[in-house]
Amino acid sequence: MSYSTATPPPRRWAALAVLLLAEAMNLLDATVMTVAAPVIRDGLGGPASSIQWFSAAYTLPFAAFLITGGRLGDIVGRRRVFRLGLTGFVLASLGCALAPSTAVLIALRAAQGSAAALIVPQTIGMIRVMFTGPELARAMGTIGPVMGLAAVTGPVVGGALTQADVLGSSWRAVFLINVPLGAAVLAATPLLHEDRAALRPRLDHAGTALAALGSSLLVYPLIQGGAQGWPGWCWAMLTASGAVLAGFVAHQRWRARGGRSPLIEPGLFGDRGFTAALVSSVLFFAVVGGLMLVAVLQMQLGLHRGVLSASFTLLPWSATMALSSWGAGSWLVPRYGARVMSVGLLALLAGVVSAAAVYATSPPTTYPWLLLPALAVAGIGQGLYAVPFFATALHRVHPHETGSAAGLLNAVQQLGGTLGVALLGSLFLHSAAPGHPTPAAAALTGARNAFCFAAALILATAATTATMLPRRRPLRPSPDEPSPPELHDQVTGNSA
Repeated sequence: MSYSTATPPPRRWAALAVLLLAEAMNLLDATVMTVAAPVIRDGLGGPASSIQWFSAAYTLPFAAFLITGGRLGDIVGRRRVFRLGLTGFVLASLGCALAPSTAVLIALRAAQGSAAALIVPQTIGMIRVMFTGPELARAMGTIGPVMGLAAVTGPVVGGALTQADVLGSSWRAVFLINVPLGAAVLAATPLLHEDRAALRPRLDHAGTALAALGSSLLVYPLIQGGAQGWPGWCWAMLTASGAVLAGFVAHQRWRARGGRSPLIEPGLFGDRGFTAALVSSVLFFAVVGGLMLVAVLQMQLGLHRGVLSASFTLLPWSATMALSSWGAGSWLVPRYGARVMSVGLLALLAGVVSAAAVYATSPPTTYPWLLLPALAVAGIGQGLYAVPFFATALHRVHPHETGSAAGLLNAVQQLGGTLGVALLGSLFLHSAAPGHPTPAAAALTGARNAFCFAAALILATAATTATMLPRRRPLRPSPDEPSPPELHDQVTGNSA
């Protein structure tokens, strides 16, 4: 008897709440760091690049191990891997809260990201086991609102916890909150059904290592290079990154020809439109991930505003992003299809250019109130683009490639955010270097430069998006071709 018919509905929906809370914890942990990072660096010391590493150390292993985490669930059981990842996440969070130095915190953030890569891929598989038919659609439809709420509340929660300084914990509270939440989810895991794939794939250890190494060789010099004047080793690492990632693609094709399970279906790389979607994802999420950090840094390092003020500065962006995501998924995309992406990019570009103008004209020591509506417009653009983007990218892949394609897009999204933190964060910090005679003015210059560079990235995103658009097939599947759950997840959930 299947789990969905053998188990009472209240238990199934309680189990869904457990899975959604676990996913929300991952997004909250990523967003609260955006506003807490400057305070953490003030408390622990270290170079300015530490601010970028607090975020990048989490998202980089999360992206590198995301697909492997999904494979582990297929092999040994999704509930078992979910528990393992959650236990590691809670322990790493406790370690982060107690970290005595910047280096230890960065290492533990990497452990957190690796644990999250075990948690997140299991949720969709377990939801598909627990629900069928119309109930499955309703269950999947809850992901978007929950993730949108997490995106909105994350920066505010991070700012409020840090500002409250509960029992003198300061920024450490943003990690300590994961301990009771994680413990509650762990206690509720008996509600979850154990499940594994009927045809269990094999792990691709070499492919995982190549992907992690290539990504690290790319991100490390982008964060460290600017502060050190771009020495020769930076360019050597960037060159090596390209070679390693090319070797990764070749390795995937070699495994597929040998009949072994590759980490990624190599046929995906032969589709020009899907390749363009990967590039678009990197560019787009580099913009939104990097600019949120830059806006916070300008508030805290330039205007010396408190962490709560910085978190509320991001609220217009995250709130309008959540609302526009809901509107796009519920009404605009079903009616207008992939054309909504163009409107989204136009709105994002308008918001980013307006913000750059605000930074260029604001007095150095005055709060830039006109920045708030500019960020709100940018948030609208993010929501309008992200929802149809995933549906469009996944619609052109073959059915047997859908799971691999969805996992790859998710991983590339995380990599794009990491690159944005590295590139745009470095551009800001280079312009607003410590010791500048007018630090407030330097911070405005750094923010303006970062937003202007982001505008150029948005134009590049528009070019690659045009390449990925379907030429003959519509965005929506025909009545005889229902959209797969993985596609629905990308449309309603992880775009936040």
